[in-house]
This record gives sequence, structure tokens and C-alpha cells, in this order.
Amino acid sequence: GAGGHDRNIYAAFSISDYSGQTNHRKSVFSDIMEQTERFSMRGGSGFRKGWNNMRISFIISHKKWHSVQEKETEMAIDKVRAYFEGTQLEGKILEAEESSATVELAAQAFHTEPDRIAKSLSFLLEDRPILVIASGMSRVDNKKYKEQFQKKAKMIPFDEVEEYIGHAPGGVCPFAVNEGVEVYLDVSLKKHETVFPAAGSSNSAIEMTIPQMEQFTGSRGWVDVCK
Repeated sequence: GAGGHDRNIYAAFSISDYSGQTNHRKSVFSDIMEQTERFSMRGGSGFRKGWNNMRISFIISHKKWHSVQEKETEMAIDKVRAYFEGTQLEGKILEAEESSATVELAAQAFHTEPDRIAKSLSFLLEDRPILVIASGMSRVDNKKYKEQFQKKAKMIPFDEVEEYIGHAPGGVCPFAVNEGVEVYLDVSLKKHETVFPAAGSSNSAIEMTIPQMEQFTGSRGWVDVCK
């Protein structure tokens, strides 16, 4: 009937539209629970039973998805830990209780200024993925980018970043990336003695000197593509 049809549409919308937004999962979950409660009060006992069953299914799906997300995050940071094994940076990865997925959040989490966060910008250069590592408050200058790479700047779509780079948005870094990813360091980093790139997860970072960035990122050199 119509009620069942509406439930199916609502459940599909709730899960598919929000499942990838890790940083907002708690608020989204609460919002969906509140809305389904409102819907369940509109009909008779049979209608309410249907909504309540959907709520139970969503709670189970949410918990399973949350568990998968945690495992994927742990795997990503483990890749970076392994990358630094046997080097001077082994054991130096910092992990925060809260998210460090944006420059502002990372600065708060690791008690530093936003510009010292070394953000990893992912682009497609023709069909090749590249990373440009820049200081936190820098912005790509399209004119400079085109002069450097002979192509207009084309960001990798959000939902394709992990496939191309090897790390999901929020934890993208130049360490333990997929084979073939080209890394470039922007000169905006040079104004700082140390910077904080991410370390594979959305709550991690590692403090590095500029020479260490040159050594451990496997970069192809310095570029000047930001303002």
C-alpha cells in the first residue's frame, strides 16, 4: 500500500544520502529517528508497527555501518604506521579523540595554527592522480596551476578520492598512497619549521620538518601553485 511505499522511499533516502558523511552520522541518525517517530504517530497500530520495524532495521544498519567505518579508518592509519616503520618517524603519529578532517578541526585537535596543517589537495592531471601538499590557509591559484602543469585544475570528485589516492577524504595524506600517485610540495609550506599532514584517518596527523616532508612524501619536487 501507500504507507509501505513511503516507508521504502524514506529508508532508502535516509541511508543512501547520508551513509558517506562520517562527520555528521550522529546528528543524521538522531534526525532520522525523530522524523520516523513523527511519522509513526500518524497512523493506526499497523502503520506504527511498520515504522517501528523500519526504525529497528535502520538502527541495526547504522551500527553495522559505524563498525565498518571504524575498521576502515584503523586499516588506513595502519598503512601509514607501516610506512614509517624503521624510520625516525616510527611511533610519531598523533591521534585525536575528535575529528581532524578539516584544516580548522585539525588545528584545534593538534593545538597548532591552521596554516601549519599540511593539507593534501587531490587533482586529476589528464588521467593521472596527483597530490599537491600545501599550507592550511593557502588556496590554489588557477593561473599558477595551469602554468605549472599546463592544464586547468581539476579536483578529483569527493567519492572517487579513496579509489584514486588510497585514502578517504579527511585522512588524505602523501604517505602509503596508491602506486602511480604523483606528489608535489607547494612552497607555501616553507614558511613553517614544522607542519602537520594527516596520517590516513580523519583524526590523525604527524608533525614533520620540511626536510622530512621532502624525504618521506616521495615528492617530485616543489611547485608554486597557491596564493
